[in-house]
Amino acid sequence: MRINNLMLNVQAIDELKLVFRHNGWNKVLKEQAEIKTIEHLIDCDSAPFIPKGWSLEEHRRNGFLKFDPAKISLYLPRKQKKGIEGEELRKILANKPVMNANILDYLLNHPELIPKDWKDKYVFFWGTIYRLPNGVPAVRCLEWDYYKQSWGYVWWWLNRYLRFNYLCPAATFSQ
Repeated sequence: MRINNLMLNVQAIDELKLVFRHNGWNKVLKEQAEIKTIEHLIDCDSAPFIPKGWSLEEHRRNGFLKFDPAKISLYLPRKQKKGIEGEELRKILANKPVMNANILDYLLNHPELIPKDWKDKYVFFWGTIYRLPNGVPAVRCLEWDYYKQSWGYVWWWLNRYLRFNYLCPAATFSQ
């Protein structure tokens, strides 16, 4: 059995063959088929999910993204570490390569892709800004719900009442 970049002992190969035969995957064993890693391609140009009653204020189109956690950075401006108002942070992030909410929604549909070290953070996707029914702008973020033991999203108002602190990085494209 030929496997690139992977070393298997004889026992492991025999176990794989047994599993393949049991599941009817004989073509793989006969090298008539191959197993490939799934490429996660995210359309960041399409319209994002808009919760009922909300409207879209801004949506940065980022093209198609082949998901790779190594190409994502969590950006935290120095000013933000002690807390900063949303509109001020929005101005700071205006020229940064922030990710949009399409990536957030893709990750919610594929939670196995979310880096484990994000569980203690609220990761914001500043490339999409919404307007709530009351007229206040808002941004969505990815959060780990410890009670439900699952990923979800919440939104924060971009007004003077909520402050974004050291737990609230922006998801950006690595440069």
